Amino acid sequence: MHPKKKMIMVKHVILWTLSPNLSEEEKKAVKAGIKEGLEGLVGKVPGLIDAKVNIDGRLVSSNADVMLDSTLESEAALKAYATHPEHVAVADSKVRPYTVQRSCLDFEI
Repeated sequence: MHPKKKMIMVKHVILWTLSPNLSEEEKKAVKAGIKEGLEGLVGKVPGLIDAKVNIDGRLVSSNADVMLDSTLESEAALKAYATHPEHVAVADSKVRPYTVQRSCLDFEI
């Protein structure tokens, strides 16, 4: 018997801080737009297995407003995701205009 080959996937985790110039109502709408846009990429971007955007339940101890927790098939899939037109469209319209800080952690699982 051949040993089962372990599939290596990639986690892509992003934390964003929203612009302090946004009102609480605007922040709520922006968070919903980010969630809908990024989670909607599953099935549209090859290699993107899962995407979950956390926008609720933030504790006061937090120093970020939004978290993306996504899983991709490989490092190559992550590189392709970064430049995929559907992803770029969401990032340019729903994320970048409203955020002032971004932290990223990519790792193999």
